[in-house]
Amino acid sequence: MSLQSTPTTASPEELVRNSADESVPWVVQKYGGTSVGKSLDSITKIVESYIDSNTRVALVCSARSSHTKALGTTNLLLQASREALETPSGSGSGAASQSGTTTPFFPKRVGSGFFGNMSSSISSLSQLEVSGGGRSSSPSPFTSSSSNRTRSPPKSPTTPSLESSQVTEAAEGFHKTVDTIKAGHLEAARATLKPGPLRDELEEEIEKDCEALRGFLYAAQIIDEISPRSQDSIVGTGERLACKIVAAALRDRGVDSELVVLDSIVDSSMSAVSDAALTAAGDQGVAQLGQEFYTELAMRLGDRLRECGQRVPVVTGYFGPVPGSLLAQIGRGYTDLCAALCAVGLQASELQVWKEVDGIFTADPRKVPSARLVPVITPDEAAELTYYGSEVIHPFTMEQVIRARIPIRIKNVENPSGSGTVIYPDEGFPRGLDTAPPKKERVEDIVGLPVEERMPTAVTIKDTIIVLNIHSNRKTLSHGFLARIFGTLDRAGVVVDLISTSEVHVSMAMQDLQNKHRLDRLVRDLEKIGDVTVSRDMAILSLVGRNMRNAIGSAGLMFTSLAKAMINIEMISQGASEINISCVIEEKDAIKALNVIHDSCLTIPRSPAAGTSGSSLQLQA
Repeated sequence: MSLQSTPTTASPEELVRNSADESVPWVVQKYGGTSVGKSLDSITKIVESYIDSNTRVALVCSARSSHTKALGTTNLLLQASREALETPSGSGSGAASQSGTTTPFFPKRVGSGFFGNMSSSISSLSQLEVSGGGRSSSPSPFTSSSSNRTRSPPKSPTTPSLESSQVTEAAEGFHKTVDTIKAGHLEAARATLKPGPLRDELEEEIEKDCEALRGFLYAAQIIDEISPRSQDSIVGTGERLACKIVAAALRDRGVDSELVVLDSIVDSSMSAVSDAALTAAGDQGVAQLGQEFYTELAMRLGDRLRECGQRVPVVTGYFGPVPGSLLAQIGRGYTDLCAALCAVGLQASELQVWKEVDGIFTADPRKVPSARLVPVITPDEAAELTYYGSEVIHPFTMEQVIRARIPIRIKNVENPSGSGTVIYPDEGFPRGLDTAPPKKERVEDIVGLPVEERMPTAVTIKDTIIVLNIHSNRKTLSHGFLARIFGTLDRAGVVVDLISTSEVHVSMAMQDLQNKHRLDRLVRDLEKIGDVTVSRDMAILSLVGRNMRNAIGSAGLMFTSLAKAMINIEMISQGASEINISCVIEEKDAIKALNVIHDSCLTIPRSPAAGTSGSSLQLQA
């Protein structure tokens, strides 16, 4: 489809657009990397269906992942960062300077990062200002500063010239990884879009982004350093590339879209808020950004998305380097957090997380044939399932939308007609926070059953666990015993999943440390405190239910069922929230235990609307 002001195959009036009515509610849809990589046709139909139902839609996308997360773009970018520091730097001068070529791809982008050669298009944004709630009649999600731009692939503006002795080196290391990233995205662009100027411009953008990345990594190789801020910018390349493909694919299929890049939405004007937060490390030993920072960021995101008018915003899940580093502050789940903040900023009616699963199940249906879809779940329960083996949504991300009383719905991108699972901000949560009235009635009105009759909710398993048992030796007084243990764990940077204590004995279950030397060092340090034994090849079995705190006999039924099945229990722990009973068993008994507990403890009648198609969210940690 033509990029010029006059379309060749469709008029702007024929495009699917968001409503210009400000009273129409927003829905923020977050799509994971695998969905972006495999289900663009389905995503387009989902967007169109919600707009047709009088809803305004905004999309937040993760970096592409064609098959699994292990082969995804983000992992490749992290790999390229490591390779840049591992590969010996070549002789000669440093990385070449950035080209000054303008790249007016998508309008009104926010920020540049190290992609400065693509940000000069901001000066041409006046062509696409909002007018009367609508947008320019440009048929493309991006605008061109010149109608006679050359379409030949651009020369690499940031790739340094290599001497003949460096050609072999260039074919290896991060160069090879960047080539893999570029080839994958070019292949996706060609498979997704029809031939034409729109696809040509998208391919040109992919080329420029990847060559800018290559030049940045080469510069890092020369100086032999990648700072946390630089690492954030490198990782953010994945979301930029993915969202460009998504925005172009939507436009190619008749949806009026606009890419929103958030590289510099966190600017100097937010420094006072962020610096104040970072100076208060608290008792965690690590400076963290406070809620004031995220509240301000949510407001900015909402204002930015409203500027898109009737165009459908396609938002990069990466929102720029933040104080203290995005990866250090938030981790790999920053795209979920970005979607949550967008929903808060827009005061959306719902945050939707689209995956390749139908929702949250009572157990993993791949291992438990009788598992059922859970239609509604509380934030407390979702957080516990996330901690103990299920990839639901990060509790901190969930807190941002629940604080604003916005429901979260998990749905299947390949089964959009399914009801999914709603994480609902019911009256009992969040405690002590804003108590604004929820946007729907009560949980009972959604699920059709009183909450008191819904217990427990799910059973989950967490594999690859080790148990450390520490018994105080006679030379050590019981006073200070626990303090010394926790101090040792803190210095080692180890996270404990479960703990059971007495005056002179502690049992701790944790994820197996894959680095043998690190585990050996931790054991040696703990042996200074007491006698240490290590149990390997274990698993944590967790029974989760909001109202288990009011249930008499739940723990007894769970442990009796395991005993009848001849499954030995290594240790037992009940969470402080009183909605989770966990025990450690041998990993070889994990599937057997799941089925035993599901059959004996999860006795909620099967809902006619519930199904077991698709994979569960259980066991995807």
